[in-house]
Amino acid sequence: MKRSKVHPELANFLPATEFTRREILVTALAAGFALAVQPIAAATITTDSNGLVAGEIKIPVADGEIPAYRALPARGRKFPVVLVVQEIFGVHEHIKDICRRFAKAGYLAIAPELYARQGDVSKLTDFKDILPIVAAVPDAQVMSDLDAAVAWAKASGSGNVKHLGITGFCWGGRIVWLYAAHSTELRAGVAWYGRITGTTSALQPIYPINVAGQLKAPVLGLYGGLDKGIPQTDIEQMRAALTAARSKSEIVVYPEAEHGFNADYRPSYNEAAAKDGWSKALAWFRKKGAA
Repeated sequence: MKRSKVHPELANFLPATEFTRREILVTALAAGFALAVQPIAAATITTDSNGLVAGEIKIPVADGEIPAYRALPARGRKFPVVLVVQEIFGVHEHIKDICRRFAKAGYLAIAPELYARQGDVSKLTDFKDILPIVAAVPDAQVMSDLDAAVAWAKASGSGNVKHLGITGFCWGGRIVWLYAAHSTELRAGVAWYGRITGTTSALQPIYPINVAGQLKAPVLGLYGGLDKGIPQTDIEQMRAALTAARSKSEIVVYPEAEHGFNADYRPSYNEAAAKDGWSKALAWFRKKGAA
């Protein structure tokens, strides 16, 4: 599989085809919502699959296959493609629902399970048990698996990757910024409350602030003004870096929203911010050629 160039700091990793071969632990997606976020809030949105083709698929990757959820309109072909990057809780029902929402808007949406080699976080009940699994996921592996999802979309005959977008939430929000610096095929990204700075490691050596000047596609960042994990100073730092790089990316802050404001199944849900963010995301993809 032909790979896009990686940010210089990610290039220190072995290419995907040379990853240390390890067992793919997650071979099928879990049903329902992640156990760590029970009970599920009453505001939870459920998008039906009427008029859609929706369900689990297998995506060939460098060292085997990983499960993914995909949804697309039942009629037509060559739909614009959007990669949906999971929250820290993996590809559970909320992420699947996001895929169906995009399919209702005319997209082929794909959410690959990006922790497949490290473990199934959906069955864990304690948030503290999830963190070590997530910390073991290499950024380079994630970039490669997302490239593989794009290749799957292209090979399926249903997706038009000339109109390629990516969106992600929480953990996935950070990944959106990194993928925008990685992929030469991407047209636009929408990052929902993804960390901008943080503690680096050998497996996760960079953050969005490090790639503000290397973005190959514009990113719309959607953040909450009350987010305790992403301070406004970080957001202003990122805005300054984007301005210095003359980037076409933008950041929107919802003053009354907390972290996870789009997660309608959790207490952090902010209906006004979520609806406005969704509208802005679709408009951004249309404006930037990802629709």
